[in-house]
Amino acid sequence: MIRSCRAGTMPRRIVIAVAAALVPLIAGCEAGTNAPSLQWHQPTDGTTTTIGGLTISNAFVLGAPLGSELRPGENAGLFFALTNTGTSGDRLIGISAPGLARSVLLPGGRVVVNSQHSVLLTGPRPQVILEHLLRTVTGGSVVTLVLSFRSAGQLTLRVPVMPMAQYYATLSPAPTPTASAAKPTAAPAGKHHHKHASPSPSASP
Repeated sequence: MIRSCRAGTMPRRIVIAVAAALVPLIAGCEAGTNAPSLQWHQPTDGTTTTIGGLTISNAFVLGAPLGSELRPGENAGLFFALTNTGTSGDRLIGISAPGLARSVLLPGGRVVVNSQHSVLLTGPRPQVILEHLLRTVTGGSVVTLVLSFRSAGQLTLRVPVMPMAQYYATLSPAPTPTASAAKPTAAPAGKHHHKHASPSPSASP
């Protein structure tokens, strides 16, 4: 059963702020005080949802600066945190963005979330990349993602697109797609694919 944290009586901003304060304490138990997972950025207005013992918090896509937009073919960064309060570990094995991106790149191809631990994919550099956008994406819009977990199953998530402004401007944009991935390799000019017969030696008169 999927339950949203927004259904509670506590104001949403307070819930997010409390989650932001608690997650580093959990993560610190796993990797010490210098762990990369402690690099938590300022609390956001992203989506917060639970599935089983997993909580996906502060999920958002980083858009373009104010007055501009992400174009088809570009990449976009997805930021969020995963907290596992269950009794067994789980892993995020895939994310899809139907109608939005050609593919979604996960760090190492999967994200392992051990029991009573958190993984912060919160920046400042994006670790989850929406590759090769299929349409224009503007700040203030909402996009649909499907997260697939090995044990918890699938979760459809509506995620806001935050423009790169105010404290979101401290985050890094997604890397630029490589030209080789965007278009097929063309045959060198002047070369043809049809086969020519090898010339035979001239016969003696």
